Amino acid sequence: MAALYERDETCRSLGIALDAVSAGRARMRLTVGPAMVNGHGIAHGGYLFLLADAAFSYACNSYGPVTVAQAAQVTFLAPAAVGDELTAEAVERVRSGRNGIYDVTVRNSAAKVVAEFRGQSVMLAGKPHTG
Repeated sequence: MAALYERDETCRSLGIALDAVSAGRARMRLTVGPAMVNGHGIAHGGYLFLLADAAFSYACNSYGPVTVAQAAQVTFLAPAAVGDELTAEAVERVRSGRNGIYDVTVRNSAAKVVAEFRGQSVMLAGKPHTG
């Protein structure tokens, strides 16, 4: 997973840290910066989705073969502000054949749930991770 993170320019350039990965699970962190807020002064939903999607990606790729998203949805439950450290925890719900379902909870520094994300993954046959 370290090699995958090294190639992940998006996460690294935005300051999204990979805290933990184990089989079917991942935890990532992001501090909301001033450039990440929308016109209402709260974290743009795209950044919350990106953080959750990144955790989902590491969780579903934790087994080795290249796995990608085939669908995802997010529900925004509370605003996040500049300076909030957000944590996204991804948990596998089911893997069946080449498909998987993962839930990701995004919390702020006070452990309040900011967003819930569900991603559906598909494993690409014959393309194991390298590195």
